[in-house]
Amino acid sequence: MNIPLYSMIFISKVLENTFATLRLIVVANGKKLLGAILQLIVALIWVFVTGIVVNNISKDPLKIVFFAFGSFVGSYIGCIIEEKLALGNNMITAVVNPENVHHITHSLRREHYGVTILEGNGIEKEKMILMSLVPRKKRKEVTEIITKFEPNAFISAEKVATIQDSKTKEMNQ
Repeated sequence: MNIPLYSMIFISKVLENTFATLRLIVVANGKKLLGAILQLIVALIWVFVTGIVVNNISKDPLKIVFFAFGSFVGSYIGCIIEEKLALGNNMITAVVNPENVHHITHSLRREHYGVTILEGNGIEKEKMILMSLVPRKKRKEVTEIITKFEPNAFISAEKVATIQDSKTKEMNQ
């Protein structure tokens, strides 16, 4: 049993799949150059480790197990890192009772979150719809502010990409 070889295969695959997972995420968030650099690293590692694994594979099939397990662990680690980085923006939408709108919007704005208020009609009564574009890292903080005043608020978050904003419009005029 060649422990150093298996360890190298495993670690290489962990790194490769971690970088590959992060590459997908950064490209999805518009960071093309970083995505291309990560792909270069992924390709180099893949060629290196795959060459080692396929060399005399019939004599040492255990290399396949370490290759596959390294892929699994690398993908999982990549997801954990992505969750910590929390790239991108979310549109937080909250459906709340009208009597709580002032407290919620005042608290959000005091913390420098923009919020737009819309009127809505629920089955039984009027509702207010609050919308706030926030960095994904701040999603929990915004949700906590809303639920502090309305614990049963319906809150959803969607990943968004800004197509145009007032600053972009002013620069293009």
